[in-house]
Amino acid sequence: MTDKTPDQRLDILDASETDALRGGASFSLAHRMRRAVWGVTWLLLASWTPPPLHPWRRLLLKAFGARMGRRARVYGSARIWYPPNLEMGDYAVMGWDVVCYNQDKVVLEDYAIVSQYSHLVAGTHDIDSPTFQLYTKPIRICRYAWIASNAFVGPGVTAHEGSVLGGCGATFKDLEPWTVYGGNPAKPLRKRRNFLETT
Repeated sequence: MTDKTPDQRLDILDASETDALRGGASFSLAHRMRRAVWGVTWLLLASWTPPPLHPWRRLLLKAFGARMGRRARVYGSARIWYPPNLEMGDYAVMGWDVVCYNQDKVVLEDYAIVSQYSHLVAGTHDIDSPTFQLYTKPIRICRYAWIASNAFVGPGVTAHEGSVLGGCGATFKDLEPWTVYGGNPAKPLRKRRNFLETT
């Protein structure tokens, strides 16, 4: 598991005690109840809303503990697993049908874009353990980075400033600044012009 405060650590249960491999819970009952209330709220009040209602969806996410920057945009069809683990900067975008499986912290910095059908997955399992223990690592999409359509970002990844993960790409390692990646596993294709540099 990642370094967390003691309170956060209590939410992930010991798989050897809960028998998670045979269907036992990975998270505390209180955590599961909070997620259930959130899921119903998003379904009834946000999932069907038209694209221009970003302020309303921001309000709902904030009410459930997300940190939302000015004019951050989350589309109604996006699925956020746990709002307290979401932070979005100014003008950050989470597109249509994005799956934000934020079992750990997921941060989209200012102007970061995660395009439609992409997956941000901050949890995985210890495949060498007989109990298949869940553990988590945070994801950070830095400013001006772009995760293109249908891409996959795994646990612990930082997409550094200005990096691009091309459509259908998958990465389990950090993306270097101002570099374009593609493929599965993603490999660097070329440098991207750093338009923030002054000449």
